[in-house]
Amino acid sequence: MFRRAIEVHRRQLEKVFGRRRVARLADLRRALGVRSRTTVFFALKEAGYCTSYSHAGRYYTLRRIPQFDEHGLWFCGEVRFSKHGTLRATVIVLVCESPAGRTHEELEEMVGLRVHDTLRDLVQARLLGREQVQSVYVYVAPDRRRAKLQIEERRRRLPASPAESTPVAAGRLEAPQIIEVLVEVVRAPEADAPAIAARLRAAGRAVSEEDVAAIFAQYALGKKSARSRSRRSRR
Repeated sequence: MFRRAIEVHRRQLEKVFGRRRVARLADLRRALGVRSRTTVFFALKEAGYCTSYSHAGRYYTLRRIPQFDEHGLWFCGEVRFSKHGTLRATVIVLVCESPAGRTHEELEEMVGLRVHDTLRDLVQARLLGREQVQSVYVYVAPDRRRAKLQIEERRRRLPASPAESTPVAAGRLEAPQIIEVLVEVVRAPEADAPAIAARLRAAGRAVSEEDVAAIFAQYALGKKSARSRSRRSRR
């Protein structure tokens, strides 16, 4: 009797997803005419389903529907799915499988979501590594040998002269944004580029660690701060 009911609900799900490609749990409960979440999940499991990594995992689709791209990603409007599952799992795969690692901006462009907190947690948990290459932070595999190869490949892809690459990176910011970064450096002279970027984002400013690092490199802020601290320590 139970199996028969699940089969009926599975067929109803097939009809629902025949009309729409993604749906929320509340939509599925209404379509099946049930109040129980468990009943819906039994039917989803029977049909085979995927959960979105965006919108706090509130959207569902049948496994046969997504047409994943070469990175294992599929977008349905603003709803985003990954064959790897969660955002954390997806970021790990995207970083580890890349020959040259990934930057913060590259990952955000790929997954279509903010990944700053996710990257920070993954680095702290040692599930990813992070290295600075010229003025850009690159996220790499946790395995040292793999990470070394990724950094070497990243360096090969960069312009030969650091002076050529720094203005390009800093050029992503408009003059008012550069001024905001410089003002924040004055307010917190001991802070490094990631800390300055975090302070600005906390204040609602849209700026990445890579952009701040580029400004640090262009204006030699890190070197200046280091010299200043050295002079103070001798007094």
